[in-house]
Amino acid sequence: MKVAVVYNTKKVDSDDVINVFGMSTKEHYSEIAIERVTKSLEAGGHTVKVIEGGMSFIEELKNFMPRVVSGERPGIVFNMAYGIQGQNRYTHVPAMLEMLGIPYVGSGPEAHSIVQDKVMTKIVLQKHNIPTPGFWVFSTADDKFDDLKFPVIVKPKLESTSMGMKVVYNWKDLKDAVQEQIIKFSQEILVEQFIPGREFAIGLLGNGSHVEVLPIVEINLEGNPNNIQTKDDKLKKGGIDKICPALLPKEKYQELESLCKKAFHKLGVNDYTRVDVRMDQDGNFFILELNSMASLGKGGSFFFAAKKAGYSYESLINKILDVSAERYFGESYHHVEEKDKLDDDRPLRVTLRSYLRTHLSSFETLLENFVNINTTSRNIGENNRLGNLIKKRLEHYGLKTKVHHEFDVGDTLFFSNTDSNEYDIMILSHLDTWYTNQDFSPFRKIGNKLYGSGIAESKGGLVTLIAALQALQFSKHMSEIKCGILLTCDDSLGGRFSNRIASDVSKRSKHVIELKNGSLDGGIATSCSGVIRYLIDISHLHQPDGIKDVIPDMCKKIIEWRKISLKQEDARITISNFTANTSHGQTPDYGRLTLESRFKTKEQGELFDNQISKIAKSRSKTNLDIHLTKEVVRPVARETQKNIEFYRQVAKMAVESDIKVKPMHRFSSSDVCYVPETIPQLGSMGPIGAEVRSPNEYIIKDSILERSLLLALTIHSCSEKK
Repeated sequence: MKVAVVYNTKKVDSDDVINVFGMSTKEHYSEIAIERVTKSLEAGGHTVKVIEGGMSFIEELKNFMPRVVSGERPGIVFNMAYGIQGQNRYTHVPAMLEMLGIPYVGSGPEAHSIVQDKVMTKIVLQKHNIPTPGFWVFSTADDKFDDLKFPVIVKPKLESTSMGMKVVYNWKDLKDAVQEQIIKFSQEILVEQFIPGREFAIGLLGNGSHVEVLPIVEINLEGNPNNIQTKDDKLKKGGIDKICPALLPKEKYQELESLCKKAFHKLGVNDYTRVDVRMDQDGNFFILELNSMASLGKGGSFFFAAKKAGYSYESLINKILDVSAERYFGESYHHVEEKDKLDDDRPLRVTLRSYLRTHLSSFETLLENFVNINTTSRNIGENNRLGNLIKKRLEHYGLKTKVHHEFDVGDTLFFSNTDSNEYDIMILSHLDTWYTNQDFSPFRKIGNKLYGSGIAESKGGLVTLIAALQALQFSKHMSEIKCGILLTCDDSLGGRFSNRIASDVSKRSKHVIELKNGSLDGGIATSCSGVIRYLIDISHLHQPDGIKDVIPDMCKKIIEWRKISLKQEDARITISNFTANTSHGQTPDYGRLTLESRFKTKEQGELFDNQISKIAKSRSKTNLDIHLTKEVVRPVARETQKNIEFYRQVAKMAVESDIKVKPMHRFSSSDVCYVPETIPQLGSMGPIGAEVRSPNEYIIKDSILERSLLLALTIHSCSEKK
């Protein structure tokens, strides 16, 4: 199942909010804790993304979460966000998730708002005859209450983790404590009757009639009934000493369990919580408060109790997810029933995903470096520079390099990790990009989209390749695979110099994949169009009386050429690079354009070629002279049964890994067109992207991880030794 771990950082950042407003949260999970929870969920077989709960988290969820309305398997949010600022901070993320229709772990906005407000909690408890200490609410330090009896404990009414707690024994100290906390926390102050005695923390896990009460934890107050557990105690390494299970008579143990369950249900809490209780010297229990987002830190009392119940940290986190999924979906999505440990023999996809996720930021940085190298067509120096950067990386993974020097475009690079002349899998990609120098667009990031020239067509796929190989190297599976990699520098020229190499290495491979971008709906190409790109020169044979302009005549021809594919769903005739020059002298008017014919079958390509030539040769009243030069010619890559079977193999791994894929035909060609039809081949295995060959070319950031994982699994699956 897809699980998004949503959290907040301690610092209010300008990327999280529009304005700084009201009280900022004093609670947050550390990066170590977030990573621990994330790895636990991954160990449970889930697909996990970590998202900061600021302004952009809705957009990130939109790109990550499955579309249940479209029939996809549902995902869920593991909510660890305490909120950023303002009042009722616990409610902010759950409220937005409910608006979006996304299931989430933990209580809803109503329960959070009641439980976070200690005064409202006590009112609800009192209404249901659940014992809680008497209390008074101070709006100012000068408030007076005739029935107040000392000692009392002073605390802000909307904070948790024992913030600001202080026991006082007289009016002067009470007034000073209230004034101090009003200034510090900007809210009303709860003054509660202090209960000398023992203190307990009770963890509850589940929903409805299936609520598990974890072994009761007693806070070791060292025999002093007037001691309390402060925030500083909780923040100390290991916290204050705990006793678990608490030393209570059986009947008192059962009474306390029953009392906590009743409070859990009456306050409407979901999935898990911690109840704080004091017991006076006469054995009477008083519920102090509930924490609807009990700490999941390893030093907290909730995990301390769970460990005594037989849970490992990983199994506890997955159990919390499981009870939440069951509440929403009526069934369990967690398949590990034992409490002690999850199986250490984890699927390869879990190991690979965890590695890729933790290194995603470094892959993004690498992608930025690649995109900012201006590898325009025939930019030999920059193409070779990018090739050398990749060469260093791949040689580090044990691949050997063979350089095919091409002085017109840049060197073709071939890598392999075997001395054999045959390969389990061949990977094709290219270093050059289609745009010109004047169209170059550097790397930029907006939300979950990464932009830049060539980022979808080539650069994203190159980083995906490096990430996949790095993950396989980490998991010690790289040596099992006989892998070849071909990187060319003439994709924009249709493989003019490298096509023979591409064909030759493909013939010696059992599978071939190519790394252009996948479509936004997860498309993987099982076929792609052939292409002929014509460079067309148009001029007037002679200049008649008066000034004649070649442009209208060119436009008439363009309209005729475009009509060829108008009723063809699987073919396209496109025009680009339209330029024209006219003069007043004897020199003929002159124009030039590029025409590209894309076709799905060989027969269709031949038909288009004949029609394009026929239109060019037909004379008009203006007596045009038209010359056609075929710059690029690439054959069709047909959809074969072997391609379909290869796709099904990949799709099965994608489903197991919660990665969305679908078969597609791709209109843009690549070196995969030179692969013999007897070899199973797939294209568009790079990241998800769009707006190719435009200033707004982009990929989805999350797809780097997903496609790297799928690529790594595909490479591994093609190995004979797996």
